[in-house]
This record gives sequence, C-alpha cells and structure tokens, in this order.
Amino acid sequence: MTAQTSSPSSIPPRGLWARLARLLRHRWADGSLGRALPADMLQRLAARVAASEQRHTGQIRICIEGGLPLSYVWRAASVRERAITQFGKLRVWDTEHNNGVLVYLLLAERRIEIVADRALARAVPPEVWRAMTAHMGEAFRAGRWEDGLTQALSEVTALLAAHFPAPPHGQDGPGNELPDAPVLARGWADRGS
Repeated sequence: MTAQTSSPSSIPPRGLWARLARLLRHRWADGSLGRALPADMLQRLAARVAASEQRHTGQIRICIEGGLPLSYVWRAASVRERAITQFGKLRVWDTEHNNGVLVYLLLAERRIEIVADRALARAVPPEVWRAMTAHMGEAFRAGRWEDGLTQALSEVTALLAAHFPAPPHGQDGPGNELPDAPVLARGWADRGS
C-alpha cells in the first residue's frame, strides 16, 4: 500500500479499516513492550553485544519497538523505513570505521530489519542480509524474541569478525563507541519521528 496525500475522509473504507486494524495492533504491542521483554533478558542481550564487540571493530545496537508511531501506521510506512530512521537517531552511522549495525525488531509485526553502515554494506551483498532475516523469522513468529535476537547477534558478529576483525592483542581499536544495552523505543509516544 502506498501513502496517499488525500484527506482521511476520502480514503476508501477498505483502506481505512486496514489502517485502523494496523493502528490497533501497533498500539496494543507498544503497550505490551515491557511485558514481552523482561529486564533480565535485556541484560543478557547487552552482555552478548559486549562480548560480540570484543571479536571485531564494529558496533552493534539492538532497538526493539512495540508498535510504530501513528504517522508511520497511517501512511502505511514500511518497517524498513522505521529501522533506517532509528539507525540515524541512535547514531549507528557515526562510528570510526563506518561499520555499525542496527538490529531492529518490531513486535507488532514480528519483523526484524538489519541496517548496516556503509563499510559493512559494501562488503556484504544485500541477499546475505535478506537470507539472514528470512530464516530468523521463525523465532519471531513464535514470539521467541530472545532466541531470534541472539541468532541475529551471532550472525552479525560472524560477518563483522570476518570483515572487521579485532586488532591483534595489545593494539588498541576504536573502543566501545555506542552503548551495548538494547533500546526500547516507544513508537506510539514518538510523535512520528
């Protein structure tokens, strides 16, 4: 579905109902974010990110959002579009080697997007990223958030270690440029940004 520039009253009923259904699903998921992701799980994920970053010079951020902001839902924006927005907001693009990676999970649609910065995107073909996210889908469809995110971290770590290995022991790398803790984004409260 493409975004329309017409007023809401001119939207065909079928399109209106589809948008309203999506809006309700996203609003409900945004409210259940804390219940779906307990604090101990978030701590384990942060520890996994920290361990991963010992193996390469890349930076990994995890962003989990219950539902999209109202403006995204209403204009039928894609999950990919939101992931790219979060990539910028979280400054994943702003690393020394341009090899940051955002792992974005949208609970309302049980979808994952992986956004890689320039240097890694040049080294890894798009079909590798598509295949990676496609086979993670089973865990997310079943609501096994930690399993799916752990798998995503493992696969992203392998790519970063292959293309941007950690410097030899005793040599300094760029250090930890971004926080390791997952970000719980509140899409509904985000007012469309």
